[in-house]
Amino acid sequence: MNSRMLGKTGLSVSEIGFGAWGLGGSLWGPISDGESRAVLRNAFEHGITFVDTALAYGDGTSEKRVGDAVREFGGRITVATKIPPMNWEWPASPGIPLDRVFPGYWIEKCVRESLKNLGVGTLDLIQLHVYDPGWLADPEFLAPLERLKASGEIRFMGISINDHEPDTALDLVRSDRIDSVQVIFNLFDQSPLENLFGACREHDVGVIVRVPLDEGGLSGALNEKTRFDKGDFRHAYFRGNRLGDTVKRAGVLETVSRSEGMSLPEMAVRFCLSPEAVSTVIPGMRKSAHVSLNAGYSGKPKLSPGLLEKLSKHAWERNFYQ
Repeated sequence: MNSRMLGKTGLSVSEIGFGAWGLGGSLWGPISDGESRAVLRNAFEHGITFVDTALAYGDGTSEKRVGDAVREFGGRITVATKIPPMNWEWPASPGIPLDRVFPGYWIEKCVRESLKNLGVGTLDLIQLHVYDPGWLADPEFLAPLERLKASGEIRFMGISINDHEPDTALDLVRSDRIDSVQVIFNLFDQSPLENLFGACREHDVGVIVRVPLDEGGLSGALNEKTRFDKGDFRHAYFRGNRLGDTVKRAGVLETVSRSEGMSLPEMAVRFCLSPEAVSTVIPGMRKSAHVSLNAGYSGKPKLSPGLLEKLSKHAWERNFYQ
């Protein structure tokens, strides 16, 4: 497993990280403590040293399971978590005042709850789970986190950028006030390549890539007859014609991947690892078989410039989260 630096934090993290949303037991279907422990243990044994979770994932369930697994494993694992918006709205609506989403008392409350759930005295990386660029002008923006950093309760801080809106974080990245950004980047949404990644390189801000497989759309496992339970997040994500459109586009990409001697998910993950700005890519994983596959994509040669140019033509502008 290759490692990369998480921006200016000094933290060396595995370039394949573990997305732990699915361990919350909500929106992706039930998963037991034992199943969660086994898949995390497998990830750590494969050299994965970065886990991304959130207080909102199963109302702390994901954090608790991650914390238990990290203590049981005993190795050095960097854990990032997130503070949910107080108004419980994803994404952040433009113009909503900061004090209605991330007031200081809410940030402190959530950080201390995450500390308890994870069973640690200091959080490696805390992220705001939504972001509005209008908050940058508020003098209290990030101030509560800076106080928590000074008190030793957090080490580093970042944001999770709203879905498909990488440029909204440019001014914040250039302000040198954060350590990391988490952003959607995949074969369909290539927009961070335009401006965000360059800014992050210039200001040494770590980049955590989420949704590398487009919520399963680039996994190679879906077809037009695939159905999801109503309690499964993907039931809404792929509603209507969305599934059929995704499968068709993924099929074209799969033809490209076969011609290059790799599977579609391998090409998708290696594409996400291609930019120098990327610190780690965090596919969501709920099965040990998925861990083995994803971990195996690390350490392989970078995709060729010719292939990257070919793949640039497959960008697809849409927002299935709406």
